[in-house]
Amino acid sequence: MNENRTMAMIAGAVALCIVFAMSMFTVDQREKAVIFQFGEITEIISDPGLHFKWPLVQNVRYFDNRILTLDTPDTERFITSEKKNVLVDSFVKWRIGDLKQYYISVQGDETRAQTRLSQTVNSALREEFGKRLVHEVVSGERDDIMRIVRDKLEEDARRIGVSIVDVRLKRVELPQEVSESVYRRMEAERRAVASELRSQGFSDAEKIRAEAERERQIIIAEAYKKAQQVKGEGDQKSSGIYAQAFGQNPEFYSFYRSLEGYRAGFAKKSDVLVLEPGSDFFKYMKSPGKGTK
Repeated sequence: MNENRTMAMIAGAVALCIVFAMSMFTVDQREKAVIFQFGEITEIISDPGLHFKWPLVQNVRYFDNRILTLDTPDTERFITSEKKNVLVDSFVKWRIGDLKQYYISVQGDETRAQTRLSQTVNSALREEFGKRLVHEVVSGERDDIMRIVRDKLEEDARRIGVSIVDVRLKRVELPQEVSESVYRRMEAERRAVASELRSQGFSDAEKIRAEAERERQIIIAEAYKKAQQVKGEGDQKSSGIYAQAFGQNPEFYSFYRSLEGYRAGFAKKSDVLVLEPGSDFFKYMKSPGKGTK
């Protein structure tokens, strides 16, 4: 009798320990937990640590609380507004925001959530690439495309309880058959721009040369005018000096001017003058002492 009672107590204690153990669960800091009771959500736990639930009545399901990555496994082809194909690789950073809505929308299935996000991203990219030219999507407007796609994706993601962290285009390239034609067109455009710049530079250079020549002529004219003024002033002073000297001693002045004439006429040994013997030019050479008193 006592043995049966002891066994019953031991069995009860074991059962109690099992039930108590079944009522405890832990939540990792990288996770969120949802407590279900008969299939209905009763509580969402975000704080890590030890928690309790009703055993046998409630069950717990865990969900990842980290930032997840949706990366396209294959390169997608999109068509631009000029009917050219481009190759695009993209990725999305996302995380579970509203866990209850997430469970209701996709039953907490990460694969279903990523499929939904992938379809939205693909549709938004196809729409945005269809509005733009090749050179715009390759280099010019990638930031605008990513911003618009993120806004559209966030709007759809909220319906399934997902928060979008970032949307990026890893690669936007042209297929080989398109690249050659695009590069040829870009080369032709660059050549046209270069030709226009050279023509504009030549025109500007001609304007600069013409302006410089005009300024040169003005400077020369001003310098000649000033030189003539200085020369006129010098001639005036010279004439005054000559007149003053002539007034003081006309004969000496005449003698001095004759010497100047001789010096100028016989500057070189090879110089020859053909004059009459009785010319006034030889006046002081015939009688150097006359009139010098």
